[in-house]
Amino acid sequence: MSFYHIINLQLIKTYKLYLFFTKMAEQGQFKRNVAHKLRINDLLIGKPVMDGERFSFLELGEKKIIRVNIIGSIVDKFESEGERKYIFFKLDDGSGQISLKVFGDDIGKFKEITQGLTVLIIGVLRYWNNETYIQPEIIKEQDSKYLLIRKLELEKEAPQKISHVEKSQIIAIKDKILELIKNAEEEGGIEKSQIIIKLNESSPEIINQEIKKFLEEGIIFEPRPGKVRYLG
Repeated sequence: MSFYHIINLQLIKTYKLYLFFTKMAEQGQFKRNVAHKLRINDLLIGKPVMDGERFSFLELGEKKIIRVNIIGSIVDKFESEGERKYIFFKLDDGSGQISLKVFGDDIGKFKEITQGLTVLIIGVLRYWNNETYIQPEIIKEQDSKYLLIRKLELEKEAPQKISHVEKSQIIAIKDKILELIKNAEEEGGIEKSQIIIKLNESSPEIINQEIKKFLEEGIIFEPRPGKVRYLG
């Protein structure tokens, strides 16, 4: 077989592969999953759905969430120093906190991201060791005003909920919140996100509202963003 014949065969194979991938793309096979705009507390109350031992998606109402678009503040950063290279960030958007985990060669893209920045995150959800976290594809610095803009945007888009919470129910929720905070004193406090998870029968909005009232009344305090302790 001549050299030119071999080259022609390779070109034909390449062209066939090109046609195959073009067709698949046209059929949407290689479309990325939609990056859903959400608040962190949405991710915390969502249900991880597994395919065997592998995370498949996060079930949130009728939505199946795989990729997310979140705006929040970096409140913590940890970078490994050993052979295993990784960076862990903690993201807070006022509704809760979630981890961002970067591994291997990807850490070079995010080394300049520091604690205190407001950022836009686009990434895929992962679930490991009973924790839902984000593996970021993009971390882009934003003006801090976009935290409020995103909050208002999502509140506007959310369907209007017709709900009436009785005063007795509010008192019961307040008692449960305060009990969780008091019981967590030996561990140095509790994350707001953990309160939302533990009281998943109640609305995250109501829980955050009551926590805010406790803070204003001086009954509890925040040793750091997202974590509360009992003051008395």
